[in-house]
This record gives sequence, structure tokens and C-alpha cells, in this order.
Amino acid sequence: MKTIKVSVVTPDGPVYDADVEMVSTKAQSGELGILPGHIPLVAPLAIGSVRLKKDGKTELIAVSGGFLEVRPEKVTILAQTAEKAEDIDVERAIRAKERAEQRLHEQHQEHIDFRRAELALQRAVNRLGVSGRNL
Repeated sequence: MKTIKVSVVTPDGPVYDADVEMVSTKAQSGELGILPGHIPLVAPLAIGSVRLKKDGKTELIAVSGGFLEVRPEKVTILAQTAEKAEDIDVERAIRAKERAEQRLHEQHQEHIDFRRAELALQRAVNRLGVSGRNL
């Protein structure tokens, strides 16, 4: 089966680098599925998971925004943050989710940045989902 090279990179360095059969992810404009030979494309990513199909298995990576660049022979994901499912600290993600929910419930306080709290909650829920711990 044909494959395409995928690199996931963050400001802290590379997170993933392998040949896969298919890449699925969520761009800000909607879901994308990329196979070998895909037309060139650049798209901003939403908070979500990157699904990588390889040897009949699916690997998951949690990303919190960034950009996807597709070339016929390579897919590059430049993410603000990215974590493979097995590398996610579930307890830390649960604490982040609880903190974000607490901030969102404190509506009577004017100093709370609700958009920031909403994004923090989305990131935490995404990390938990990718880790397999949907709470």
C-alpha cells in the first residue's frame, strides 16, 4: 500500500515522524482526510486529534492548533502543542479540565477571561479524548 511521510513538529521539537497510509484531522474549515498523492494544501488546524493510519492500526496525536501543510509526498503539521496518546499525562489533563470548568462557573467575577478558559477546557477535553479517558 502507498504511504505518505508525516512529520508533527512543535516549538519544543519533533513529536512524530513516520510513513503512514492516511492522515485525518480537523482543520478550522472542517475535517480533512489525506492520502498519498494529495494535492498541495495549507490549512489552519483546530484543537483536535490527528489520526494516523499505519499497518491497519490508528495512532492518535492531540494538537492544540497550528498549521497543516500537504505536499504530494509529505504532510507537515506545525502545532502549538502536540502529544501522542501514550505520552499524555491524564491526571494533569483532568486537573486542567477541572480548573477551566471552575473558571467558567465563576461568571460573577469580572477578571475571568472566558475565551481563555473555554480554550483551556477544549484542550483538556481533547487530550483526555486522545488518551482514551473521555470524562
